Amino acid sequence: MSLADLPYAHLLQPHAGPLRRDHRYDTVHFDGLTVEGEQAGGTLFLECAFTDVTLTEVKLRQARFTEVWLERFRLVACELVESEWQDVTALGGLLAGISAYGAQLRRVTLRQCKLEAVNLRGAVLREVVFEDCQLRDVDFGGAKLTGVSFPGSSLEEVRFGGATLARTDLRGASRLLLPDGHEGLRGALISSAQLIELAPQFAQALGVQVRD
Repeated sequence: MSLADLPYAHLLQPHAGPLRRDHRYDTVHFDGLTVEGEQAGGTLFLECAFTDVTLTEVKLRQARFTEVWLERFRLVACELVESEWQDVTALGGLLAGISAYGAQLRRVTLRQCKLEAVNLRGAVLREVVFEDCQLRDVDFGGAKLTGVSFPGSSLEEVRFGGATLARTDLRGASRLLLPDGHEGLRGALISSAQLIELAPQFAQALGVQVRD
């Protein structure tokens, strides 16, 4: 699927001017945009597209993204606290230093994206797919994950402490390195190979000493 395949692609209008707070953007195309330090909290993005966009230190608290397409984007040190994402596709993007605790994601697909130092504590994720992504220092502490999968993705220093998982499939992950919070994996699906790899960490978490 590409941008041109979207049902609203022919309706998209180019964006002009700064991002606005508590505004409604409907069928707007944000292309080649570079924004730093703007306030856009409470804004609704409905059937919008973001391509070749860089947002740095942009405040998007409680913003809503509904039926949105993102491609070749960079979100750096942005605030996405309590934001809502529904029917969103994100391709080839970078999310670094993101505060998104309390966010809600439903039917979201991230493909070939890099997530580094992303705070998703207390977030709610339903039917979210991380496909061929790199996740490093991502915190799902206390989050609720339902129907979430990680096919082809690398998870390094990813935390699930206190998380609630249901139908969350980790079997397709190419790498699974968890520093702590192994009890948060209750309800997850892992492969036998992953179990063997994680066994020493499970033992340590349970206070079990293994000696030969």
